[in-house]
This record gives sequence, C-alpha cells and structure tokens, in this order.
Amino acid sequence: MGEEVHLGLPGPWAEDYREKADHYTTKIGGVPDWPTEDIGIKPHLLQCSLCGTKLCLVAQVYAPVAKLNIESRTIYVLVCPTSKCGPNPQSWKVLRVQKCHSIVQTNGKVDEVDQRKGNVCSSETSSSFPDKSHEGSDDEIDLDALASALEQAATLASNSKKRNKSKHSNAPIKCPVGKVKADDPSLPVLPCFYIYYGKEKLGGKGIVGPNSSESVSGKEIADVANDEEEKWEGESYEYDRALGADRTFLKFKKRLDAYPQQCFRYSYGGKPLLAATNLQESRVCKLCGAPRQYELQLMSPLSYFLHEASDGSSDYAPDNWTWLTLVIYTCSKNCCPSTCVGKLGNCFWGVAEEEIIVQED
Repeated sequence: MGEEVHLGLPGPWAEDYREKADHYTTKIGGVPDWPTEDIGIKPHLLQCSLCGTKLCLVAQVYAPVAKLNIESRTIYVLVCPTSKCGPNPQSWKVLRVQKCHSIVQTNGKVDEVDQRKGNVCSSETSSSFPDKSHEGSDDEIDLDALASALEQAATLASNSKKRNKSKHSNAPIKCPVGKVKADDPSLPVLPCFYIYYGKEKLGGKGIVGPNSSESVSGKEIADVANDEEEKWEGESYEYDRALGADRTFLKFKKRLDAYPQQCFRYSYGGKPLLAATNLQESRVCKLCGAPRQYELQLMSPLSYFLHEASDGSSDYAPDNWTWLTLVIYTCSKNCCPSTCVGKLGNCFWGVAEEEIIVQED
C-alpha cells in the first residue's frame, strides 16, 4: 500500500485548442507536440487501425525515467475521432517517444541538441512525473520547486480573461496567452487543457496540488456534481459492507470519489486501479520482447471535462465513450527502434507503439 501514485488534475484551458506547446508539456486534448517536426513516425501509427482516419490526441504525458537516465520521454494517447470507431478498443493507440542514447557527431564534435524550446504552459508550467523507484537521486525532480512554479503560472493565468466563464466555471481555467497554432487544419482536435499533478493520499478526500485561486476548487466540483445529478460523486456506498457487490469496482469507485477531478493516474512500474477483475494480460514489447509494465491509466472524469468544453469550438466531442478506465503498459526496458541507431537528424528520437487496455462501463 506504500505505492506512490501521481494524479493528473485539470489545470488551465488552452487559449486555442490548436495551440502548440512542446513535448515537455503534459496536457489533455489539443494537438500532439512532437520533439521535432520530422520525427519519422510511420503514417499508420497516426491512423485508425479500423478506418484509416487521422487519430486525434487524447493525452500527452511527459514521463522521464530517472533510473534509466531518460529525461526526454513523452507518452501520447490517441483515438479515432469517428463515432463508429471511437468506442472500439482497436481505435486507440499509445506511442512512446523518447530520445535514444545514441550520440550524433558532426565534424568530430558531439552534437547535443537541446529540445527545450517551447511555448505556452511548457517546461515551467507543465507537469512531470518522477520515477518512484529513484527517490533520493540527484536527477529527481524537486516537487516543491515545481509546485511553486505551477502556482506562479496560475497567478499569471488569473490576469487573463476567461472564455465562457459561466459554462466552464466547473472546469480547468483558461491559459494566459495564445501561441502558435498547429499547421494542419484537417487534424481532428479535442478541447485542450493543461495538467498539474498531486500525490494520492489514501484515506484522504479532496483536491491536491498548487494552492491557487485559479485551480478548480472542491466547492466547484461539488457544484458540478449537483448540477449533473451527482455524476461523479454517485451514491454513498458502505464499501466494506455492500452485499453482492463487485468489490473490485467498489474499490475503484472509492478511489475515484476521493479525488473526483483525476484525469489520469501515474505510477511507473506500479499497479493499476482496476474497474473490473477481468483485465487481460499485457503482451510483450514488439520491438525487444521484454515484458511490458504498468505506467499510467486514463480515468473517466477526463471525458466529462472534454464533454463540458465541447460547445462547437472543437472538432470532436467524446460523446460515445463508455470506458471507465484505459490502462497503459509500456516496455520495461524502454527500448528504442533499431532503425534509430546510426542515423543523423531524427535518429535522436525513437517511436514505439505500446499497449492500451480498455475497461468498459
């Protein structure tokens, strides 16, 4: 029970859902922020396996692994935007993009490219998740310093005008300044908001993270629950005494109710919070054959926030999602594709398709 779980919680709304950030940014929706313009992703990885439609970004999570000395590593969760394919598990894809360990030399000099060139809500205002097995390392992220940076960013956000304040008073706030937009107008886009994180405290209830007036408050969440017929609070169960109930689901709901804002849960190498006992086993890595391990899972409040923001200003609304959680497994060795070795330019970056398992309502 000592497992450390980080909760991805809703931060500010993007000024424009198509605005660009960088790959160090953790967010929901919007456009994918690839490390380079030409990262060499094979086209089929960005297309629906069922109908061939371009996939849209659901979540982008910056996820370094300190113990493997991998700082530049981001997980992208994508889905087919069509109503026909959206509910089908085969329409979802997860890509792990990371800088590989190969060193590129140019004119006899080591070329160490710094990719930390970003825009809105990046670096200082995005969240990162330290590897729980590497506590005490010099590479570990200073959570207090990060929380302070997030609070400063929220203060800046408070000076900006909120869009549709009455409609979105129950959802993430708006990001302070609009930035460069995505070049491809045909790319389907979900409403975009940025993420901050907090640690789950067992037995606790409420909101964790930066203490800012611009963060979503516990009262706002309560108001949303009342307006939506207590959509996320639900009934008050006696979890240990419910006769004939699915104890796995009751545990899931209890942990969800404790932090009703959680859009995703992150615990590298930890254990997923299951909504049902019949979770299929994850398969081995397609690239190296190593076993995959749990890394994160998307939670149902994510779809609620996206649905609330779908007022015609986005290309796609998740009206047909019925899942309770999406569990993501990644290669335990964090391998890079062999095609990345020995090449220049985008050889710094490896792209691997990982596994996502859907647990339905």
